[in-house]
Amino acid sequence: MIDLTLKNKLAGKDILFGTHTGLNNAVLTEIMAGVGYDYLWIDTEHAAVDYQELVQMIGNSWNAGTPPLVRVTMDDRNHIKKVLEMGPAGIIFPMIDTPEEAERAVKYTLYPPDGVRGFGPQRAVRYGLDDEFEFLKAANKALCRFVQIESPEAVDNLPEMVKNPWIDGFIIGPCDLSCRAGCTGEVYGEKVAQLVRRAAEVVTSAGKRLGVSMGSVTPEQRQHWLDLGITMISTGNDYTYVLRGAQRNLEILRGKN
Repeated sequence: MIDLTLKNKLAGKDILFGTHTGLNNAVLTEIMAGVGYDYLWIDTEHAAVDYQELVQMIGNSWNAGTPPLVRVTMDDRNHIKKVLEMGPAGIIFPMIDTPEEAERAVKYTLYPPDGVRGFGPQRAVRYGLDDEFEFLKAANKALCRFVQIESPEAVDNLPEMVKNPWIDGFIIGPCDLSCRAGCTGEVYGEKVAQLVRRAAEVVTSAGKRLGVSMGSVTPEQRQHWLDLGITMISTGNDYTYVLRGAQRNLEILRGKN
């Protein structure tokens, strides 16, 4: 049975909050998914997550009550196919700059006649416990699809990209955006802010979500993104939580408050 929890939340008005996991550890995934985020972002673009671990991470996230999103590698049709057969709630495409790139990526996720996805679901149909043909009929509309906006070119092309009816939202990658805009590292500078404002106007007018993905956040930074029109905030990651927790524990043991 397809879970539409995240799809339904995307259609609502509430701001959505998520966090990232990239350490290839299904136990950490289960812990993080039990906290109560709206979604859990599982990374395969930069992280060393293999397929055997990924299917367990997706399953553990669902079992703990949090819809999993998987960020895939760039323009890899076969990788996307394998990820989809594991049954995530949604998929995130990185480094998309043009409407043509967005359309090609989206078609990889759609069964014909809308796209070119091959049929062979596994965990997505609970290995046969669910009806495969009912899944086939519903899967195109049920999957959440996100495109990452990480360049000024992508912002320029948003008016055309938002016309794609299969894309639920666009996610700002502020670090890459700052690099490609010529202001490396100035994530909270005015140049990036102007690009985000432009993106927010286009995306919001199209009735879609605009998100941001960051490694960490302060209350002031949270408000910064909200003020720019962001409606979906992804921050934090598993290795930072482990590191900060270990550092804080040692500080307490050494009497440092």
